[in-house]
Amino acid sequence: MRIVETPHAPHPAGHYSQAVVHGGLVFVAGQLPHDVASPGRAPGGAEEQTERALGNVEAILEAAGSGLERLLSVTLYVTDISLWPHVNAAYARVLGAHRPARAVVPVKELHHGYLVEVQAVAALRE
Repeated sequence: MRIVETPHAPHPAGHYSQAVVHGGLVFVAGQLPHDVASPGRAPGGAEEQTERALGNVEAILEAAGSGLERLLSVTLYVTDISLWPHVNAAYARVLGAHRPARAVVPVKELHHGYLVEVQAVAALRE
């Protein structure tokens, strides 16, 4: 088992890792759309937040030796299911033709008032 840490994604605020690699898989902890390059920047709408959260997932996957093209499963947490079309549009733009398994889970709220959180599992590059 290997712990993954990168300065290009938000540092965990709690007792967890950005990701763990085990058995050829990368397990990425839930990523909020926090922008490490502009920490004081206010988050935008659901599309921008989805893109930013996926950017954090991508940074962690790259640090682990994987990438978005190796995603196997993605769980998207959204604070309002009516945001789904916006989240889905941004997700499709970022992932292009790649279509990993996915779930969209409505939740009451997320930390810091964010609208979207992304958790993922990917395969390592061979």
